[in-house]
Amino acid sequence: MNQSPSLIEQGISQQHLKTVSCANVLTLAYQSLGVIYGDLSTSPLYVYKTTFSGKLSLHENDEEIFGVFSFIFWTFTLIALFKYVFVVLSADDNGEGGTFALYSLLCRYAKLRILPNHQEMDEKLSTYAMGSPGETRQSAAVKSFFEKHPKSQKCLLLFVLLGTCMAIGDSVLTPTISVLSAVSGVKLKIPNLHENYVVIIACIILVAIFSVQRYGTHRVAFIFAPISTAWLLSISSIGVYNTIKWNPRIVSALSPVYMYKFLRSTGVEGWVSLGGVVLSITGVETMFADLGHFSSLSIKVAFSFFVYPCLILAYMGEAAFLSKHHEDIQQSFYKAIPEPVFWPVFIVATFAAVVGSQAVISATFSIISQCCALDCFPRVKVIHTSSKIHGQIYIPEVNWMLMCLCLAVTIGLRDTNMMGHAYGLAVTSVMLVTTCLMTLVMTIVWKQRIITVLAFVVFFGSIELLYFSSCVYKVPEGGWIPILLSLTFMAVMYIWNYGTTKKHEFDVENKVSMDRIVSLGPSIGMVRVPGIGLVYSNLVTGVPAVFGHFVTNLPAFHKILVFVCVKSVQVPYVGEEERFVISRVGPKEYGMFRSVVRYGYRDVPRDMYDFESRLVSAIVEFVETEPGLEEEEMSNVRRKKEECMEIMEAKEAGVAYILGHSYAKAKQSSSVLKKLAVNVVFAFMSTNCRGTDVVLNVPHTSLLEVGMVYYV
Repeated sequence: MNQSPSLIEQGISQQHLKTVSCANVLTLAYQSLGVIYGDLSTSPLYVYKTTFSGKLSLHENDEEIFGVFSFIFWTFTLIALFKYVFVVLSADDNGEGGTFALYSLLCRYAKLRILPNHQEMDEKLSTYAMGSPGETRQSAAVKSFFEKHPKSQKCLLLFVLLGTCMAIGDSVLTPTISVLSAVSGVKLKIPNLHENYVVIIACIILVAIFSVQRYGTHRVAFIFAPISTAWLLSISSIGVYNTIKWNPRIVSALSPVYMYKFLRSTGVEGWVSLGGVVLSITGVETMFADLGHFSSLSIKVAFSFFVYPCLILAYMGEAAFLSKHHEDIQQSFYKAIPEPVFWPVFIVATFAAVVGSQAVISATFSIISQCCALDCFPRVKVIHTSSKIHGQIYIPEVNWMLMCLCLAVTIGLRDTNMMGHAYGLAVTSVMLVTTCLMTLVMTIVWKQRIITVLAFVVFFGSIELLYFSSCVYKVPEGGWIPILLSLTFMAVMYIWNYGTTKKHEFDVENKVSMDRIVSLGPSIGMVRVPGIGLVYSNLVTGVPAVFGHFVTNLPAFHKILVFVCVKSVQVPYVGEEERFVISRVGPKEYGMFRSVVRYGYRDVPRDMYDFESRLVSAIVEFVETEPGLEEEEMSNVRRKKEECMEIMEAKEAGVAYILGHSYAKAKQSSSVLKKLAVNVVFAFMSTNCRGTDVVLNVPHTSLLEVGMVYYV
């Protein structure tokens, strides 16, 4: 057990823990309770309340309460246990999970959307492995469809962005509904407490949660697992107590017959209420999204043997209590708590809501970081909050934006029932996106038989469509919130992706010949100055137009010139030994190199001083291992030593960073919609987002920026 901290760090900093002992699995399973299951475990606070918030509250008899519990049990079993634990968790991308992991798998196996600066050498990365090359008739047909219809690839990208934006919407609604539901329990003991004070308390807690994000979760993460464990044990124990005391017959509701009876007796009202039932599985997507933080086996063990039985017992006990206390339907959770333990449970519930909120906020930071890596979100500053644990990051802009949105929803709605309606739509949307992507993964990546794929999509898709339809019905009652949020984020993501793609196309079309620049040297008085010049560009071949613009205005550049392309590849991580790809630009006497620096979508660039040293070391290693003519072996060795000395001396003279500060403008012949997207929206985001120098951690004292206008 003493090895657990290091193993946990490896689980977070590496792709996965492939082979671990039983003790290590149990340790990781325990740790996962505080990181992954905070959101899922706080659902009992508001599920029954939201389910019976509409016209269904007029039918509060035992049969309907039994039916709702039966729906909760089977939804939990079929979706959370069977779909996610048994199937979806197996669809990892080198140990990483989530919507982008599935999309990354599809991109690699079917080349659905290759990043613009993709190279064939990227496919030789150790994490790029694509398994057996064999094709089935179904997988070949799907690949052929995407190849023949490029627009379908854009549609798939939009579909993935929709799921991602709905997941971001979850991060706004989870802290809001969890904290407000937990705090509202105080009104039972202080009936005269005005609702405004409850909202104020919830807002103070929310501000506190977001204010401590910059310190990193690792400082308080050690208490997350004990809080979640205490919470789950508390509600499951109370569930057993309530079941025995109030109505042991509730056990019979485990039969699916009660679901049929429920729908038959309630009709449309029962169908509409299913939007509240689906809240019981909020947070199951987090299991998959946070797969890279732990091992798949540890997550499965924690859910199957602890989280699942604890929550089922909690829901069962609350249903038993409700069957004898119909009048308490809107305060059922806290009313069901025995009087002697009310305050301890209330305190634990508040802390559990904080833990659940923290988990979702951290997941959102990770999602935004991945979006930035894949050119789907404006540049933001990513800060590592832990020097030991990879993946624990903080994004200031996103943090304060989420805080403002959470406060706006809390103050604007004040009603957990309306929040629940909004939350349900976001949850079911993300689940549907995962089901559709899993269908493609099963066909293209796993190469399953068509009957297996159809069985998966029809069975789970029909269940999720049932819940999705009931949530759509409640769009006017709060469901519009995630739609508005997701459409806004989606517009931002797509326009940013469109603008950056067009700028890259401009760079490719306007590449400059290095021979032409060197040949112009005598005529424009070009000189070489001591030091190393790092010219940043998105191009993996050729010389960027911004460099030609630079030398024509300032005809001098450094003795050692390196064209640096920092790019993302469709894998979660790239090992340090595969990070740099060095090549020469022009003849050896030019002293010019190209360095393609590859990062995975879960990698984050670190300290720039360390980057300088590693880059120079990679160039020196390239020079030393560069092949030469065998008959001139002695002269080659001497020349290589001299060139390596020149490179090290140039580094001592100083390193300068040359970055393009470009502006994109739509061509005069462009449509009005394109001009609006590029000249207004994209220009606004480019002006107000973080600069490239901030994202790459470039020191300002060594920075040279070259302004240029791109007509796209």
